[in-house]
Amino acid sequence: MHPKTPSITTLLFDWDGTLVDSAQLGQTAFERSFADLGVVFDAEVYAEVYSPNWYSVYAAMGLPKDKWQKADELWIQHYGEQTAQPVPGAPQTIIDLKQKGYRLGVVSSGTGCRVVREVSELGLENVFEVVICNEQMANKKPHPEGLETAMRALGCSGEESGYVGDSPEDIEMGKRANMLTVGVRSAYPTSWKLESHDPDIFIKSLIELLDHF
Repeated sequence: MHPKTPSITTLLFDWDGTLVDSAQLGQTAFERSFADLGVVFDAEVYAEVYSPNWYSVYAAMGLPKDKWQKADELWIQHYGEQTAQPVPGAPQTIIDLKQKGYRLGVVSSGTGCRVVREVSELGLENVFEVVICNEQMANKKPHPEGLETAMRALGCSGEESGYVGDSPEDIEMGKRANMLTVGVRSAYPTSWKLESHDPDIFIKSLIELLDHF
């Protein structure tokens, strides 16, 4: 167990990849959006340049900037045509943490209407005290603004909070907010880089959280 763990009262979670198994759904939505815009989608390049900041993905994939807004609208449409499934064990793990007395929240770079809908579909709307999404962040990951907004809403500090995520940007974001960082492997393209970013705790499945908290 990490020495900081006993002082943690609040756990904030990334959404995509961490609690919801949305990696393939996200890629499919990108593929369909690019097809609609008449732009070639290169899966190998996508795997190399993937980031929670999808504008950096657009830029790296050669999507003209004047098509970014339309690409956003198409992505939301095509993602919504699919149904996101929870990461194995995620709902029960979250409920167990709540029952143990932890305060819980979500900080995601995903679109608010989608994330809030998926939280509700998983029956977790009464478990999370705060859900901060893309629209509430002027600065994208790994800037700590989203985490700082969540902590202000909850009235807690970085010293008593942890952030659980599946991407290097999540770990960097948590460190910049002076929080305990937990890295969990996912199916997203950059998740294999997690350990090299030195999260305070590294787990291979979300269920392992209960071994630490």
